This record gives sequence, structure tokens and C-alpha cells, in this order.
Amino acid sequence: MNFLALCRPKQWLKNVLVFAAPGAAGVLSHGDDLAKTLVAFACFCLAASGTYCINDALDADEDRLHPTKKLRPIAAGSISARAATAFGSVLLATALGLSLLATWHLTIVIGSYVALTLCYSAWLKHEPVIDLAVVAAGFLLRAIAGGVAVDVKISTWFLIVAGSGSLFMVTGKRHAERLELGDDAHAHRRALARYTTAYLAYVRSVATSIAIVAYVLWAFDVSKDVGNEISFQLSIVPFVLALLRYALLLEEGKGSAPEEIVLSDRVLQVFGLIWLVAFGFGVLGG
Repeated sequence: MNFLALCRPKQWLKNVLVFAAPGAAGVLSHGDDLAKTLVAFACFCLAASGTYCINDALDADEDRLHPTKKLRPIAAGSISARAATAFGSVLLATALGLSLLATWHLTIVIGSYVALTLCYSAWLKHEPVIDLAVVAAGFLLRAIAGGVAVDVKISTWFLIVAGSGSLFMVTGKRHAERLELGDDAHAHRRALARYTTAYLAYVRSVATSIAIVAYVLWAFDVSKDVGNEISFQLSIVPFVLALLRYALLLEEGKGSAPEEIVLSDRVLQVFGLIWLVAFGFGVLGG
């Protein structure tokens, strides 16, 4: 169970982003494409868990200063850093090998994610602004992975929405950490010493604005080529409401664990379901 906790299975929810590009292209109803997308999802679950293992081994001392992260297996002393690193390395190798079942293009995306994340764990997480960009890039690579796995063209608007939306969530996480840790935030994460709540709010506003404008332009630009033009355009409403709801939860200091917000907030889940129905019918409906 300790090794399972080390893998952070709740965070696998982030990897559903690999379904976004195939879903937008309307190919998930094709058996072969669905299988390749599931392979991409599994690869990212393995790769992400592998990097968590290595990250936690490097961050054990800092995690012991955090009110919740101190309970992680390595920080709590239930798993050694050496054992975690070895286990993480096996997961990473498995992810890279499994990705070849879909396409070597997916292997490149997985490899890029692993390299970027390990650089983040070792160094880049201490650099303000760069740390936000790197984590957001990790989400963006998940979205790209689904597209390359099934060999569909990825819309530029889609990439802008995914990238800016990811930056919005990552900045919200930093905001919550800043509020939660207060003046001692720098002891856990050095980059937090440079961030103010006002600056993080500014970045969130910029990221949200870009995400909304890009989604609106995407919806009206692409809708004429999808299954149901009106439904695709109507998906703008729940998309915007979901972002605004999430922004409210961030202001309440609940963004330190995005997956917990998604799994616990019923209103956000309803907006997400409405968006999924509208978007899905827009892509596939007649």
C-alpha cells in the first residue's frame, strides 16, 4: 500500500487530458483509436507516478515541513529514498516501452514529459515563473499525447486553450500553497518566496482570459466542420462557468490539490458534465 500511495493514484485524473484531442476529432468511437488512446493514458499514469517517486525522494526534507506532504511515504519514513527511486525508474522504463504499442511519436512525447519533469524536480521548480511554465507544459504534453497516439491533427486553438487552462490551474495551486504556508512558504518551495498573492492573481486572470477567448474562437471557427454547430458553440457556456467556479474555489484557498477539487465539488462536476454532453454532441451529433 505504501508504494501505491507513492504513485499518487488520485493524480491520474489529470491524465484524462489524453482523451481531449481524440475526443475533439471524434475518433474515440473507433476501436483501434480508442485502444491507442488508452495506451497513452496508461503510459502517462506510469510516467507521472515514476516521476512522483523520484521527486518525493529528492523533496523528502522539504515535504516534512509541509502540513500534508509530510504524510507521504518517503517523508514519513515508510519507504526509503533509494527504494522509491528504483521503483520510479522501473515505472518510467515501463511507460516508455508501453508507448511503442501505439506509435513511436507517443514515445517521444512521453520521453519529453519525463525529461522535463525530472529537470523540474532537480532544478526548475526553484525558478519563479519557469516553474509555472514547466508544470503547465506537463499538462499540455498530456493533451498532445492523445493526438499523436491516434495521428489526428491538433488544432492550434486547442493547444492554446489547453496551455492557458493548465497555467490557470498551476497558478491556482501556487496561490493555495502561499496561503496555506504563509511566511514559511519559502522553506517548502523556494520559488514561493518570490510570489505574492497579487501577482499570482494577475497571472490567473491573464491565463483565464486567454483560455476563454481561445475557446470561443475555437468553437466558432471549428464548429462549422463538426457534427452539430449549435451544440459545439453552446459548450462555451458551461466551459466559462466551470472556469469561474474553479476561480472562486481558488479564492477560498482550495487549489493546493486540483484533483481534490474536481472530485469533491458537485457544482463543478455538473458544469463539467454539461460541457461534456454539449461538446460530445457537437462533435458527433448530426
